Amino acid sequence: MDTTTVNKFRDGLKSFVEQVVSQHMPLRVTRRNGADFVVMSAEDWERDQETLYVLQNSSLMRQIAEASATHKAHEGYTPTKEQIDEILGV
Repeated sequence: MDTTTVNKFRDGLKSFVEQVVSQHMPLRVTRRNGADFVVMSAEDWERDQETLYVLQNSSLMRQIAEASATHKAHEGYTPTKEQIDEILGV
């Protein structure tokens, strides 16, 4: 994560915002009083919130673990060719 001071951030606000949004990299802004803050795109914030929700949901994590185990053991559901074609829009 890149870091800048609040003064540099204020002076180059537009370019910093463009960098954060286009590169999907958060920016840490430091302040003299030590109360730093982070700037990130709304898209990245929403993605992180979804990830946190899944990680905190024990039922979903259990389903993911079970699906991973059946996939590794080649025991999971295998769609038919017609189903795959429908999913892919072929």
